[in-house]
Amino acid sequence: MKRLYPLLTVILATICIAAQPNGTNTLPAATSSDAKSLAVPIKTKIEIPPEKAKPQNIPKIAFAMTIDGRPAEEAWKTATVFKDFYQTSPGDNIAPSKPTEVMVMYDEMHLYVAFKCWDEKDKIRATVAKRDNIFGEDNVRMWLDTFDDQRRAYVLGFNPLGIQADGIYTEGQGSDFSVDIVMESKGIIEDWGWSVEVKIPFKSLRYSAGKGRMWGFNAARNIDRFNDEFDQWLPDDRNVSGFLIKHGKITGLDEIKYERTLEIVPSITVSETGRRVRTIPRSRTNNPYLPSILDPGRFVNEGLKQDIGLTLKYTVSPNITLDAAVNPDFAEIEADAPVVTANQRFPIFFQEKRPFFLEGADIFQSPLRVFDSRQIVDPDFATKLTGKVGKNSFGFLVASDKAPGNFDEEDRNDISVRPRFQEFFDKSALYAILRVKRDFGKENNIGFFATYRSFPEQRNLLAGVDGRMKLNPRLTSQFQVVGTNSRRCFFDAEFEPLLDPSEAQRNREICGTGTYNIFVDAEHPPISPQDAGLNSTRNGTYNHFGTGNGLGYYANLDYTTETHGWFAEIGGRSTNYRADSGFTRRTNTNFAFFINRFSTKSDPKAKIIRKSWAQFSGVDYDWQGRLQEWRAGTNINLTLQGNMFFFAETGAAYEKLYEEEFSLKRSPTRPNGTFFGPGTRATWQQFYSANLSHNVNKYFNYFWFAGYVNNAYDFFTSLNGFQNPGPGKQFDAEVFAELKPLDPLRLSASYRKSRLVRNDNRIRTFDSDLLSIRSTYQFSRFTFTRLRLDYDSTRKNYAGQLLVGWNPNPGTAFYVGYNDNFNYKGFSPYTGQFEPGFERNSRTFFIRASYLFRKSF
Repeated sequence: MKRLYPLLTVILATICIAAQPNGTNTLPAATSSDAKSLAVPIKTKIEIPPEKAKPQNIPKIAFAMTIDGRPAEEAWKTATVFKDFYQTSPGDNIAPSKPTEVMVMYDEMHLYVAFKCWDEKDKIRATVAKRDNIFGEDNVRMWLDTFDDQRRAYVLGFNPLGIQADGIYTEGQGSDFSVDIVMESKGIIEDWGWSVEVKIPFKSLRYSAGKGRMWGFNAARNIDRFNDEFDQWLPDDRNVSGFLIKHGKITGLDEIKYERTLEIVPSITVSETGRRVRTIPRSRTNNPYLPSILDPGRFVNEGLKQDIGLTLKYTVSPNITLDAAVNPDFAEIEADAPVVTANQRFPIFFQEKRPFFLEGADIFQSPLRVFDSRQIVDPDFATKLTGKVGKNSFGFLVASDKAPGNFDEEDRNDISVRPRFQEFFDKSALYAILRVKRDFGKENNIGFFATYRSFPEQRNLLAGVDGRMKLNPRLTSQFQVVGTNSRRCFFDAEFEPLLDPSEAQRNREICGTGTYNIFVDAEHPPISPQDAGLNSTRNGTYNHFGTGNGLGYYANLDYTTETHGWFAEIGGRSTNYRADSGFTRRTNTNFAFFINRFSTKSDPKAKIIRKSWAQFSGVDYDWQGRLQEWRAGTNINLTLQGNMFFFAETGAAYEKLYEEEFSLKRSPTRPNGTFFGPGTRATWQQFYSANLSHNVNKYFNYFWFAGYVNNAYDFFTSLNGFQNPGPGKQFDAEVFAELKPLDPLRLSASYRKSRLVRNDNRIRTFDSDLLSIRSTYQFSRFTFTRLRLDYDSTRKNYAGQLLVGWNPNPGTAFYVGYNDNFNYKGFSPYTGQFEPGFERNSRTFFIRASYLFRKSF
């Protein structure tokens, strides 16, 4: 408990100052004159017209409707009409610039929705866009809270051409548009404006069925050219925290015909790959005791390969879904965007994109990210049960991942790999995830989370509780506490092998073999088994095999009104905390943050529509009570005319490094530790940044960012075989631009610059340039071609893709593609030595096809 006293003291002190949580960069602003407005009592409630406050009854029609984009059929005259919208942004519940109407009705099998949006035809912004890529132009959307729990809702959007965007909105987390549902929509632009018709099969939704049931509902329209105007059917009270609680209700859906639905999606990928392979064994090129030798490699064309998979989905009931997959095809049709990897001390989080893991993904989310489905790299089978019964939500997932034991022929035959890893060849890791949540009160819930991962000679178990509570209309809180138990090798930076030679020998024999070392250090990105083996040879002496227990915790308070708000959070992970099924950025750390925000009221006609000013501070401490980092600063956020947004931030920080965080700690029997020179280092830092985004018109938008850090640490420079982190001047910049010269054509380019120059020797320790170019042409809503080129200057590497695709609905798709990867005046992937000229690393031709079979019972 003594170790926690410094942390608790810091937390209490931090609450009294101002601090910014990780990733927050858009918190509002105020001038001295604005402070006077804060003395005015906050308006506690916005009056809703009686006709909108009561549940809206949705009529039933007797026959199915044809969707053509024009809601002119006689049946639409019987639909419930939602009209008289409010402009909620940038205006504050004022009259909208243009009128909008939404009509809703249903039959036994479908929900029908039509949007009518009056506008000037030649000023409507709409393109033949990719699915889910419609929010930078005119669009409409609706929210369906199908369990009426004010915690989760479907969000469905459409542009004037009927192109869809679909996702899940979760209170406290926002919208996730990676989810796709099967529905039909068409839009049409006419002289008076534009309209969209939508036909949603009830079997595509998860909902609570029964006579008299109500759904939460709201509808909105986004007019891009009017400063991104947002109009809603119901007003938005900015002094009440939350989003779904402000929505209305629909009822009358009593005669839905429930169907059990089985979806089967077989898939096949046929590919032919060529890649560069070694010509000299790894044991020779990586031997530090022999003269260096350059392995030019040779390019080998592999034979034709086919990969067949099957994905199943069965709706046990309207509110419970069973998913299963056998050898699912998870070919990366859309790769991750390149990121700066130079000088990255901690791992980088990437979003999930694979369809199987996206169904019901919101139930598996939590503040500590104890489950990250991307840890399951190459599953040979997986199954998942998700749903909600009454006030109880649940999710259960089991998967087998063959990636950890998937060694290629080159590694299987390499004498430096085979002896250490032979026992792990073709072995799979097993994952089991359990999630349960219980709703109570209006907007509160409490949950239980458990994860399990096992692999030969390794096991990890995590369990804990979490919850979200609304303490009053303006104040919410979220928390999570978990414990972990792991049987594995744990790195001990203070172990003395000379004092205990028998233990050192045991460590080398057990932990030097390698598998656990893939995850030995949770502070660094997962590495390949091959690299882990080389690492374990060096560090096996200091890796103790045994059982370790860990603790992770998180809690926050969020207070929000229109002109004032604050946010406080604390959290941490102990030294032996391991979440092998989740994402962990850092262990042996505690943090506390606080941020305070003042804002002006929105004025849609002013040059500066809204101003925000925030002050923040935060502190990080390890579990020994030692300071890791302290920071404080301020930022401003401006909403300007012409769809322009500006943000600027400045502040100071004090950062401290300890050599045992990186590797070995020096001791009387080991006078040389990890660092060259002092084993503890500290420096004051100053940081400045600014960014601006501008949606100029229908055809062009751009974004830029610039940042500077004085005395930023260079983490990976070595001197005489020892690490030598030191301060320097870091500069970061990014520019993005998108051009839409034709409705079906989008061209975009992004450039990211990151550079650090050390103070002590003026050496540029890294200078990274990332360039990405994209081109997409939509022949129709469902057929497209895409060209992509990425360049990474640190590796002198180019990666390109040409893809032609047809994707009429989720599950049915056909792709033909070509991927290429090469270096020009770069470095050998085997030896790290410079290679003049052009060297291709790999290239792949592929054809991928899948088809959705859907049968209802």
